Amino acid sequence: MDESIREQELAESTQAAAPRGEVAADGLDIEEAPSTVAFADTAAMATRERTRRRSIASVLPPASPKLIVGLVLTFGIVLFGLIGPFFVQDPKFSGNPGMLPPGPEHLLGTTQLGYDVLAQLAYGARGSLMVGVIAGVIAVILSLAFGIIAGYVGGWTDEVLSLITNIMLVIPGLPLIIVIASYVPSRTLLLVALVLGLTGWAGSAVVLRSQAKSLRNRDYVAASRVAGEKPWRIILVEILPNLLPLLSAQFLFAVILGILGEAGLSYLGLGPVGSITWGTMLNEAQLGTALSSGAWWWFVPPGALIALLGCGLSLINFSIDEYINPRLRLAPAAQRSMRNARKAGRQVTSKHAVDADGVILDQKKKGAVL
Repeated sequence: MDESIREQELAESTQAAAPRGEVAADGLDIEEAPSTVAFADTAAMATRERTRRRSIASVLPPASPKLIVGLVLTFGIVLFGLIGPFFVQDPKFSGNPGMLPPGPEHLLGTTQLGYDVLAQLAYGARGSLMVGVIAGVIAVILSLAFGIIAGYVGGWTDEVLSLITNIMLVIPGLPLIIVIASYVPSRTLLLVALVLGLTGWAGSAVVLRSQAKSLRNRDYVAASRVAGEKPWRIILVEILPNLLPLLSAQFLFAVILGILGEAGLSYLGLGPVGSITWGTMLNEAQLGTALSSGAWWWFVPPGALIALLGCGLSLINFSIDEYINPRLRLAPAAQRSMRNARKAGRQVTSKHAVDADGVILDQKKKGAVL
């Protein structure tokens, strides 16, 4: 980044050092040599383009098999939830025969009431994804407010916000969600997502607080304070961009917890009322004794999609974590070097003998220390 800034300043100083009509180039006035000005403009534009590409590439994690598999799984399920409902019948249409196994007319069979399982799976994908995304956004916003502000401002603000965060950490999340959901008779998707988001931000806030306290002591942040920048601008411009990889990883983790939390609540009968999600499908399959009757097509598809989506988001999260964590990023290279060292050591010891003191001796010449 410093190199790109120096390049841009050099390009701007080159333009400023050669004003039109004052400096000659090869014996001609600048007005008579427009190619020099065009060259300087082109160099400045190329420098800015390199800076922009470098800044974008610095945020994105490098491509890896783990990341590619996670993206394929996640985007495949998201596309199924967005496009699938346009190609299936009404998920509440009960005119079909009940408990039909998968066949040409119903690819995933029907439920006990005659609902098409594929239709409910497509519409349930929308509901589950909506709950996960809303819960993730709420959790990230609260973790930003309680984590970054507490870490940067410090003082009594840090004490108060940290106290609230610690209280939310010690309160068990799932029992609190069950209690809140049980006292609300008309539960909607938005309400369930709101409850899940309000109970899943404390852990991320602790991590962001420690990172903000570390970034607060950096030179560029101190220079911004000396220059008279306002605290909110320092947080948004200087601190927040450096936390984007961490925020994206925490958002994905919050989405996973939101989807799994909604599925757990719906399985217990405390999910959204009147909506279709993968969790409500599992609850209806349980109430319809699908497991005992052998109707595997009723409960296996929603459970498999929940597992695949969680796996895809987890792989993306692990890739981002490896990108922002130097220990995880350098671990594969360290393991390879250790394996190579062990292999080289085995080759050496196979050619030489070792005495009682651990000294490697040549097999032909005993006593010759290598």
